[in-house]
Amino acid sequence: MAAYEAEDGWAALGDGTRRAIVVSLAERPQSVGELASTLPISRPAVSQHLKVLKDAGLVAEHAAGTRRIYELNATGVIALHDQLDTFWSRAMAGFRDAIEQPGQEQQ
Repeated sequence: MAAYEAEDGWAALGDGTRRAIVVSLAERPQSVGELASTLPISRPAVSQHLKVLKDAGLVAEHAAGTRRIYELNATGVIALHDQLDTFWSRAMAGFRDAIEQPGQEQQ
């Protein structure tokens, strides 16, 4: 199931508004109102984007009085980082293998 959640994380980040929300939450936890004040969309639209990010495991929320405060979910973000690290390592190994075999034609 973790693999599906990670893929959902990538899909969630496919939207520019959600990426902007993640960048903003990387600075500090915020309420919907705080996030909406920095974006060209309504509070309900921000809430919908936060739901997608939360369902993808990238955002967590907690109550602070009558407000909900949103923050990045470290577990979800670390999972994406690990996937990128794995991809990068495999790509670099492939490049290294190609360089170390100069006499062979590449297909």
